[in-house]
Amino acid sequence: MSDNSTESSNTNWPENYRQLAGQARDPRIRGFYEAGCPAPDTPIRDVPLVALDFETTGLEADEHSIVSIGLVPFTLDGIQLGKAWHQVVRPQLPLHQTSITIHGITHSDIDKAPDLAEVLDTLFEHLNGRIPVVHYRNIERPFLNVALQWRLKESLRFPVLDTMAIEAYLHPDRNPNRWQRLLGKRPVSIRLADSRLRYGLPHYAGHNALIDAIATAELLQAQIVHHFSPETAVGDLWV
Repeated sequence: MSDNSTESSNTNWPENYRQLAGQARDPRIRGFYEAGCPAPDTPIRDVPLVALDFETTGLEADEHSIVSIGLVPFTLDGIQLGKAWHQVVRPQLPLHQTSITIHGITHSDIDKAPDLAEVLDTLFEHLNGRIPVVHYRNIERPFLNVALQWRLKESLRFPVLDTMAIEAYLHPDRNPNRWQRLLGKRPVSIRLADSRLRYGLPHYAGHNALIDAIATAELLQAQIVHHFSPETAVGDLWV
């Protein structure tokens, strides 16, 4: 499924991690790179994964902030719910009513919450040595990098498996043209909940970071079973 227009599919990530480890100043950033990255030809069944989801105050990483983190480690064989982690964090900017309505995190929740800087050690413990799996990479990667730049003056470079990108690849004609619509063809949604329905996965209430992370992990497992193989190289899937 590799998209040759993306940096990730053209990057030698194991070598990149080795080089970046030597350049990192913060020990947590260095530790992330030193934990390594699997070679792109590694079968997906042998790759340690971590489903990652952020709830945010908006969609623009330069203007909005992370308000909660949900993650769960997994492989194709199983999801490690006992090692799942959910954390509300205090955003740099005030909450807007629209974001409260979407994810339900209130002012009282964040008043008691730590800043992201206070939980970075735990976050990296979960990320190190694993490939993140997300549904729509334009949230998790940019928001994490803005947050790290703000607090550590460093960024993080890593590949992800994007279940939304996989659905987009599987449904290239998902947006029918005018004539197709007149003939009754309907658009195919690649949103998380709608994508799960196509695989017979149960409905989960959305907009909770941990629930969405678990939902994303299950979706990737289903995508591999239905469209790929446990032997598929991880480098063919990451973006």
